[in-house]
Amino acid sequence: MARVVALDVLDIRFPTSRELDGSDAMNPDPDYSAAYVTLRTDEGPDGYGLAFTIGRGNDVQAAAIRALAPHVVGRPVPEDAAALAALSSELIGDSQLRWLGPEKGVVHMAIGAVVNAAWDLASRRAGLPLWRFLAGMTPEEIVGLVDFRYLSDALTPDEALSILRKAEPTRAGRIAQLTADGFPAYTTSPGWLGYSDEKLARLAKQALAEGFDMIKLKVGGDLDDDVRRMKLAREVVGAGVRVAVDANQRWDTDVAIRWMRELAPYAPYWIEEPTSPDDVLAHRAIADALAPIKVATGEHVQNRVVFKQLLQAGAVDVVQIDACRVAGVNENIAILLLAAKFGVPVCPHAGGVGLCELVRHLSFFDYAAVSASLDGRVIEWVDHLHEHFTDPASVVGGRYLAPTQPGFSAQLREETLSQYVYPDGPVWTEVVA
Repeated sequence: MARVVALDVLDIRFPTSRELDGSDAMNPDPDYSAAYVTLRTDEGPDGYGLAFTIGRGNDVQAAAIRALAPHVVGRPVPEDAAALAALSSELIGDSQLRWLGPEKGVVHMAIGAVVNAAWDLASRRAGLPLWRFLAGMTPEEIVGLVDFRYLSDALTPDEALSILRKAEPTRAGRIAQLTADGFPAYTTSPGWLGYSDEKLARLAKQALAEGFDMIKLKVGGDLDDDVRRMKLAREVVGAGVRVAVDANQRWDTDVAIRWMRELAPYAPYWIEEPTSPDDVLAHRAIADALAPIKVATGEHVQNRVVFKQLLQAGAVDVVQIDACRVAGVNENIAILLLAAKFGVPVCPHAGGVGLCELVRHLSFFDYAAVSASLDGRVIEWVDHLHEHFTDPASVVGGRYLAPTQPGFSAQLREETLSQYVYPDGPVWTEVVA
């Protein structure tokens, strides 16, 4: 029986702040980073996962992942749904580490990195990309992956089973469709807050030429600047292209409403993270005041419980899961099922380091086996850092291509690990010198 013999963690950072890639009103100088985990086995292959951060604090995230090693090293390699559910439950159930959350923050993200690495390992051993590995499970196996504690007032196991069984007879057709046609994407690449108007206009035109019918702009720094940039974007892309905006939690409730009313003449498709990701009632107030502008959130929502409340309160029109914020694949399946129960589309957060690579698997699985719908669904695309992965995400004609390599697509190239490891990699020592 194959066993996990080591859990290795590296602090990998990319100096994206130099070109202001990823800049927004709340995060003006991000260095996109990954606390990168490898589950080493005695028989091979190994499994790979990561927690995404933006620079300082990545060492803290890496330390939290290392603290989970006693739960993983020495155990049999998980290969099926039951073993993956057991691993997730054990990691979340460590009472002394759970105290630091509970079920949120650095430790919860660390659990997500390890759980995702275990899923990468299991799907590699199965010879399947993660989305196909998941979509091949029975409804009963998928329900068994979910922790329904704290959810049963909104979603019971029987209701989840009903959702999955309804989609099961037509799964094969949707898998074939995804393989042939891919999944709709939108791009944030034109919209970083630190970009000049000229760069915004040039990249927006490029997005149209590449087949995108939706772009996103960062907002929230200065109202006059935002009005000017939104007007420019609308002039460039025309009336038929959706333009979403993202405030990255910058505003109080009344500020969000007032600010968005100034942008309303330019038809924003959604306002993303208008306020604190924990404030369910504020999201509801903003949604009520701004309709028909949609309210989207999720990349910083800390667990399935807050997602449940957002959906129960009618406070969110678009659910934005993140592959590396909650406790991995299992908890994201819970969120996908909640969104399906409430009829709210899931449009994942991506960009960052590896988020496009990972989250595409979750959306492909969602369409194949859970929601069975593409209505209102798109995956974010940010065109940088993909070259560092052994199985990079690819978008052609405004659509994500289906992953075909076995695993969860989280493995970084060896040369990337040696170049960008912090603080001793050449990219960082040359800066210091």
